[in-house]
Amino acid sequence: MTNILIKIEDIEKSKGGSLQVNFEDFIDGVESDEAIKATLELTPLGEFIEVTGHVEGTAILECDLCLEKFEYEINFEIEELFAKKSFIEENGEGGQEIELKDGQFVTDLRGNKDIDITDLLYQSVILDFPNKKVCGINCKGGDIFIREEASSEKEVDPRLAIFKNINVNK
Repeated sequence: MTNILIKIEDIEKSKGGSLQVNFEDFIDGVESDEAIKATLELTPLGEFIEVTGHVEGTAILECDLCLEKFEYEINFEIEELFAKKSFIEENGEGGQEIELKDGQFVTDLRGNKDIDITDLLYQSVILDFPNKKVCGINCKGGDIFIREEASSEKEVDPRLAIFKNINVNK
């Protein structure tokens, strides 16, 4: 798979004020049986480029409990903002100040003349994955930890043995 690079010049010259990009391919680093699909709109906003759209598909993840593979549905909206010029000048004499609202992130293109759509989608898909990947509520992996904890006798640290005889219900 090759990276899809969209030139900023093409975005700025697009008819209708924005450029439509349809993506349907596999993404390196994301295991899946079928291509990930995305419909994106790239809009120039002065010194920024806004990327909005929808991403969908199915990824294959590994359950953190039972280690079995399972399908995870990818289905989310994407909204990214790219700064065409670097925030800080190369010569260290400061740069343009940009006020950001809560939760708003801007990717600094550092003077690059294009946006890597494939990398943007890779990062967005990875961030969409849950922190704890569990195949389902009936996962058998959780039972292993419960049985193991119940069957093993926990050894008490000898330094704490004196506290076994304390009566807290006085």
